[in-house]
Formats: sequence, C-alpha cells, structure tokens
Amino acid sequence: MPLRVRLGVAAGTVVLRLLALTWRFREVGREGWHALRATPGTGVVVACWHGQLLPLVWHHRGEGVAVLISEHRDGEIIARVARALGYDTVRGSTSRGGGRALLELVGVLRRGREIAVTPDGPRGPRHTFAPGALIAAQRAGVPIIGVVAHVDRSWRLRSWDRFEIPKPFARITVAYGDPTPVPGATPREAAEHGAAFAALMDALGARAESAARAAR
Repeated sequence: MPLRVRLGVAAGTVVLRLLALTWRFREVGREGWHALRATPGTGVVVACWHGQLLPLVWHHRGEGVAVLISEHRDGEIIARVARALGYDTVRGSTSRGGGRALLELVGVLRRGREIAVTPDGPRGPRHTFAPGALIAAQRAGVPIIGVVAHVDRSWRLRSWDRFEIPKPFARITVAYGDPTPVPGATPREAAEHGAAFAALMDALGARAESAARAAR
C-alpha cells in the first residue's frame, strides 16, 4: 500500500481507539455462543454484515476470533486495523463459494477456531447471504452464529454497504443468534439456504433494535 495510505491507517487506528472508548455496548442472546465456548476446540462461523464491521470488530477484540477479509484494496485497510486490534486474518473471498480462501476457511474451522465472515461482502448486494459461508460451515461440520449491531447514532458512508461509524458516546446493542447448523448433505444443497440465513439476520436486527428501544 502507498505510504500515505499506511500512515492514514495508523492514524485512523489511533482515532478509532479514542472514539471507541466512549461507546457503550449491550449484549442480547449470547448464551448460545457462550455454551459453544464451554467446549474447547469447537469451530463456528460468526456471520455479521459488512457495514457493521467497525463496532463489532472493536467489541470482540482480544477474544481469539479470526476474521475473513477480502483481498480487495479496501479489505487491506480493514485487515490492518483488525491486526492492530489483535485479530488473526484470513485473506480472500468466499462470495463465489470456492477458491483458496474457502479451503483455508474450512481448515481453520476444522481446527476448532472461531472465524468471522461478512456474507454480503466484499461487494454486496447489501444484506444478502452469499453461499461461501454456508458451504464452509457445511464442509467443516460447524454451526453459524449470526451477530447484528444496532447503533443509536452513527455516521454512514455513501458506500454499497452504508458502512457505519458510531458517533461519540453511541449506545450499541449487539444481538446474537443461536448456533445454527447448515442444512444439506452436500455443499450444493447448503448453498441453497442463503435466503433463510439472511432472514435470520434480519430477525436479529429487529431484536437488537427492540432491545435498544426497551433500554431507553
């Protein structure tokens, strides 16, 4: 990356740390994930929307979760920020359900790691569940846990994912789904369930918003 971009990422990471220290988080429904963690060596795919990466990457820093990040130039910026926060990264895209990244992802999951993916990344469409994450979970024999954030006040970029940056002192409600196995005996069958998992994510978003309103 050009020097000016590297310097910008370094400065941006410092600004992120200062900004994020003012954020306040609330968790809803994380019991299923905690139960999985009680059994060491259990892999899981953690699915979150691309536009919500910033608050979720901050909230789960230091937890040992790896992150799948695209090899696109924007992905390199996100990867540098993630590594600065202590994450391991797997580079590539499973948006087409194949390739080196998918094979590496399956291997990481079979070794009992937790890995976060953005099923609508790296280029959208926004809030669609591409088949790669489903195929990886099916092949590795691990469940998927959806994670959705609701931010009470934020800036949104004019990007395809409406990338969200919580404002100072934002209250962020994070809703977690139950560990859900991917139906299907083959990768092709697993890939057919994208709409169902997108619906689960939409329901989580509604749950997070409801919980945020109830806490006001």
